[in-house]
Amino acid sequence: MFGKPRLIFYIFLGLTVILGMAVAFLAPQWLWLWCVLPVLAAVGAWDLNSTSNVLRNYPIIGHLRYLFEFIRPEMRQYFFESDVSGRPFNRSQRDIVNSRARGQGSTSPFGTRRDMEDTGFHFVQHSMAPRTVHIRHARLTIGNAQCSQPYDSSRLNISAMSFGALSGNAVAAMNKGAKLGGFAQDTGEGAISPYHEAHGGDLIWEIASAYFGCRNDDGSFNAERFEHKARRDQVKMIELKLSQGAKPGHGGLLPGTKVNREIASTREIPIGKDCASPGTHPEFDSPAGMLRFLQRLRDLSGGKPVGFKLCVGRRHEFMAVCKAMLDTGIVPDFITVDGAEGGTGAAPTEFSDFIGTYINEALPFVHNCLRGIGKRDDITVIASGKVAMGFDMVEKIALGADMCNAARPFMFSVGCIQALRCHTNTCPTGVATQDPARSRSLDVDTKADRVHNYHKATIASFMDIVGTLGLESPDALGPQHIFRRSQKGPSRPCTFLHPQVDSGAFLRDDVPVEYADAWQLAHADHF
Repeated sequence: MFGKPRLIFYIFLGLTVILGMAVAFLAPQWLWLWCVLPVLAAVGAWDLNSTSNVLRNYPIIGHLRYLFEFIRPEMRQYFFESDVSGRPFNRSQRDIVNSRARGQGSTSPFGTRRDMEDTGFHFVQHSMAPRTVHIRHARLTIGNAQCSQPYDSSRLNISAMSFGALSGNAVAAMNKGAKLGGFAQDTGEGAISPYHEAHGGDLIWEIASAYFGCRNDDGSFNAERFEHKARRDQVKMIELKLSQGAKPGHGGLLPGTKVNREIASTREIPIGKDCASPGTHPEFDSPAGMLRFLQRLRDLSGGKPVGFKLCVGRRHEFMAVCKAMLDTGIVPDFITVDGAEGGTGAAPTEFSDFIGTYINEALPFVHNCLRGIGKRDDITVIASGKVAMGFDMVEKIALGADMCNAARPFMFSVGCIQALRCHTNTCPTGVATQDPARSRSLDVDTKADRVHNYHKATIASFMDIVGTLGLESPDALGPQHIFRRSQKGPSRPCTFLHPQVDSGAFLRDDVPVEYADAWQLAHADHF
C-alpha cells in the first residue's frame, strides 16, 4: 500500500500539516524551515493534475527524471564519452581545433587512441623521401575561361553560415579572422549583413531559393539589387544553393518572431512576418535553365566566378546538369559538394539522419562525372562536410575535391562548445543566438585572432601531410593515397571503391557500368 507514490504524497501532505502545527507550537523560531514543505506540497498538488503520466504517478520525485534528462547531454559530453566516440565532433577533434585556435599547436602524448583495426578506418602511407610543399600550393585560382574576374582562393575557407543562424558578433569575428588570414567567408543564404562587411574580409555570396538580399516583395529574384551588391569589391564569388547536406530537398520557414529589425533589413523582408524558403528555385525548373540563370548571375556580377552548391541525391539529376553543360556551353566556375553529414542550425531530424549522400561517396562521383564530360579542369570542386583537420583536407582532395570549406570548426574557434542548442536561441556561448545578452559575451577581436590561428595551423598541417606523402603539390593527391580498412583482410587503397574515368570518356559512350543507367536517365531539359 505504501509503495504507491500518490498515496505516499497524500500521507506527506497530512504530515506536513501536522508537523507545521507542532513546530509553530513547540519551536516557532524554526518555522521558516517548515515553509519549504508547503511549497513541495503545492508542486505535488500541481503534478497530480498534470498531463504528464510520470508526474501524475510520481508527484514531486518525478521531476528528477526531467532534471536528469535535461543535463544528460552535458553529462555524456564531459563524463562518459571517450575522446573519439562523440558526435557530431568528438572530444579529440574539438581539442585540436581549440588548441590550434589558441596558437598552441596540436601535439599529443603516448600514441594514438584510435582503433586502427576498426572497419572503415582511413589512413595514408608516408614516403621515405618526404618533400617540402611550397606555400604557393596553399592557394588556387577559381575561374575558367568564361569568367573575367577569377579569384585567388585559399584551399580552406569558411563555409556557409548565415547571420540569423549565427550572432552578429560571431559573423564579424569570422570575417575579421578571414581578413587577417587572407581567406574567404561564405555568407550563407541569409544575405550580406553589416557584420559580414564590418572588417572587409573576402565574401562568397550564397543565394538560395528565397533570394534574400536580392528579392522582390513576392520572393522573386531582383536583378538590379543583385547587381548592385555583387559588384562590390568585397564579394569575390557567387554561390547558388540548390540543396544543403543537413536538409537536402527541404525548404525552410523563418518564424516572424525571429525576424527582428536587423534580420529584416539584411534579408529584405518585412519585420515580424513569417518568411518561407521554398524547396526549389522559382527562377528555373530544369538543368539547362539553372545554367542559364548562373550565366545571368555571372554577367550581372561583372564576370566574377559563379557556381552552385548541392548535396548529391539522385545520380541522374546531377548527370543531367552535366549534359546541360554540354548542350548550353555554359560551364560553372566551381561546384560545392555538401555532404549529408553536414551541420545546420536546425533541420528535421530524419532529413539530417537519412537523406543525402555522404561526402566521401559524393566527391568521387562528381569528380568522375566532370571527367567523363571533359570539363573537370574547368571546374573547381569544393568539399564541404566535416572538415576539421589537415588530414580531412588531404582525404577530401584525394577523393576528388580541389579545396575545402569548413563551418562548425570555425564555430569552435569563436567559442562554440557543441552544446547542441543552436535551434533554441539559448546558445550558452553567444555563437548561435540572436539574444543580445548572450552574444555580447563573444569578443570579436579576440575570437578573430583564434579564427586566423586555426586556419593558419590547419593549412600548415595539410601541407605537411602532403609533403610527407612525397608529393610536391596537393594537386597530385588521388584515391590511391587513401587507404581504407575493410571488414575482412588488409586495408586497400580507395581506388577499389569507385570506378576510374578517363577525361571525355562519357562523350565516347565509355560509361562505367555503375553509372550507365543514371547516364541514360539524365536529360538537360528536366531534373
